[in-house]
Amino acid sequence: MKYSHLLVLAALLLLSAAALMWIQSPSAPVLAQDGEGECVDGLCPDWIVEAWAGSAHADAEAEAFVHWDEEDPAEVPVACAKCHSEGGYLDFLGDDGTAPGVVDNPAPIGTVVTCTVCHNATAVTLDSVVFPSGVEMTGVGPSGRCMECHQGRASMVQVSAAIENAGLDLDEPSDALSFVNIHYFAAAASLFGSEVHGGFEFEGKAYQPRFEHVAAFDTCAECHSPHSLEVRVEACSTCHVEVATADDLRAIRMPGSLRDYDGDGDMTEGIADELEGLQALLYQAIQAYASDVVGTAILYDAHTYPYWFVDTNGNGEADEGEVAFPNSYKAFTPRLLQAAYNFQMYEKDPGAFAHNAKYYVQLLYDSIEVLNEALDSPVELAQAQRDDAGHFDVTAEAFRHWDAEGEVPATCAKCHTAEGLPFLLEHGVMIAFEPSQSLACTTCHASFEDFSVYEVAEVTFPSGAVLSFEGDLASNLCLNCHQGRESTVSVNAAINRAGVGDDEVSPDLTFRNVHYFAAGATVFGSEAQGAYQYDGKEYVGRNLHAPGVDTCAGCHEVHELTVRVDECTICHGEFEDIRDIRLDLGPPTDYDGDGDDLEGVAHEIATMHEALYAAILTYAAETAGTPIVYTPASHPYWFIDTNANGEADPDEINSGNRYASWTPTLLRAAYNYQYIAKDPGAFAHNSDYALQVLYDSLESIGGADAVAGMARP
Repeated sequence: MKYSHLLVLAALLLLSAAALMWIQSPSAPVLAQDGEGECVDGLCPDWIVEAWAGSAHADAEAEAFVHWDEEDPAEVPVACAKCHSEGGYLDFLGDDGTAPGVVDNPAPIGTVVTCTVCHNATAVTLDSVVFPSGVEMTGVGPSGRCMECHQGRASMVQVSAAIENAGLDLDEPSDALSFVNIHYFAAAASLFGSEVHGGFEFEGKAYQPRFEHVAAFDTCAECHSPHSLEVRVEACSTCHVEVATADDLRAIRMPGSLRDYDGDGDMTEGIADELEGLQALLYQAIQAYASDVVGTAILYDAHTYPYWFVDTNGNGEADEGEVAFPNSYKAFTPRLLQAAYNFQMYEKDPGAFAHNAKYYVQLLYDSIEVLNEALDSPVELAQAQRDDAGHFDVTAEAFRHWDAEGEVPATCAKCHTAEGLPFLLEHGVMIAFEPSQSLACTTCHASFEDFSVYEVAEVTFPSGAVLSFEGDLASNLCLNCHQGRESTVSVNAAINRAGVGDDEVSPDLTFRNVHYFAAGATVFGSEAQGAYQYDGKEYVGRNLHAPGVDTCAGCHEVHELTVRVDECTICHGEFEDIRDIRLDLGPPTDYDGDGDDLEGVAHEIATMHEALYAAILTYAAETAGTPIVYTPASHPYWFIDTNANGEADPDEINSGNRYASWTPTLLRAAYNYQYIAKDPGAFAHNSDYALQVLYDSLESIGGADAVAGMARP
């Protein structure tokens, strides 16, 4: 045994025999979270000493600390010293009198991560960390001491730089392009996700930012013992009641993760298994790409640098003699390097499933997808899924729209922040909030002890109507957001303010947008007046479907947001597509006049919806005098059709080209067209109401000829 190792072991024996003393700022917080007693005046109880002595940070035989013992000179080089020696970390902090933020000198061998590394006058004030991408995260508190080393040594910045320096086409192999290794245990890079760009993030894609767990368990030291480094499993079991050991953590699956990410048909497996499934698919894609596109087969070994080797016999397995440095893979293309880097980043963070599972789902999925672009036989992704259900999709525009502004205004915060709805229910008013990642458990659940939801007895709709699902108070929560933002009342108010005739253009009229997914308003029909209801016409009220399936939660999985299709089959029998369902209580009616009275009611609505759009185009050109065009994804949705070709061309879709030649007749019809477009489930929520408003809109804007052959429920 080397003399330096004997010194370390002797030090450990000394620590176990007496309380440990370390250099500590007098004002530094005293932390004693894993046992009895606290550190006082630089003296620590035995349990802290023992916890540290049994941790990886104190393992004097580990490769992380002995790797350089046989080097000449035998020292820890500048590039490695910060995290692999006591002196290197103190040098980086500037605690040894050198400049902070950089390691100036090699460090002596024979040290480990000692108490002094984290407990010194400089470390205890550390509150920001610069990541390999160059991004500085501030306000990190005591966890900054962990993050300085557990951030990796590379990011998408280094990968992009390597590709740019090689000057290669996307699928051009070259030995000038070497593998970029993120290094080990980059947990902090995982945690912060897209905020620090630890993974290679593909252009045009949105990625999960920092994973926000729950208060009090959201940092390194809150989830891990800072001395033993073990996960605080007993704390996890407070919410994850099935967890008894650290191994059980891999089986955790929360309601906000109800997607089959790896496409294996199993959504009961832990999120860790979903990630492993995706990683296996990525490895399959990497090997297929290397063989079929590059022409040099590849294999991976997690324990041997530089990890990627030539598969000399092309059998897909690491055989004797292949996993050796002389056989390193030297035919990387830019595309292959990006995917291999993400594969390695996931592999080298064994806690990735807990640190930021969704970020890795996206990195792994996108890497497969990008490799597939070059494969004649792509890896199957049809059943795999990248993003979460709408309420939990952190990449969705519904939550990312205000990132640049840094604030979600009060008019939007109720439905587009995690805190908005609870705040409204408690205070009765809305205020602005910072952007949220998505909705959260606390958006709907008032308690984590029994996961009870906020009880909402009734909800006020934009029309002023106060409505309720009576016995299903939980579904009333849904109505707070899925009610739209306009109604017959607001459309009439806008028209009255303009004070013009039905077919007169007014600069005072602007489009009234109902907003997205006003399903609650559709369900309640004429009671909510969500769609525009024409004077002199009668409209159906709430759709009382069938007992148990006539509320939001009765028909939809409340977390996954999918339809409870099994419930539908009880009455409607087996079907391939829910849109094909049709239930006539009397003789079948051909509502859309296409001669088919057996098609699903969704198709009846779709045809009438298309007819309304055609009538709107004709009216706008011939009566309003300005051609119009619609696109569902770009606000304010209606634009001037400058070349009158009936299509939304790219140069026409901009706010400066918004449609401004509104008449009351055109506004009413366009409002109802948008209403149906933005409730894709209108056929199930209240098909009769949907058909009535479409029929009346057609008749109003196109006359009797527009509805000839059609029928109004």
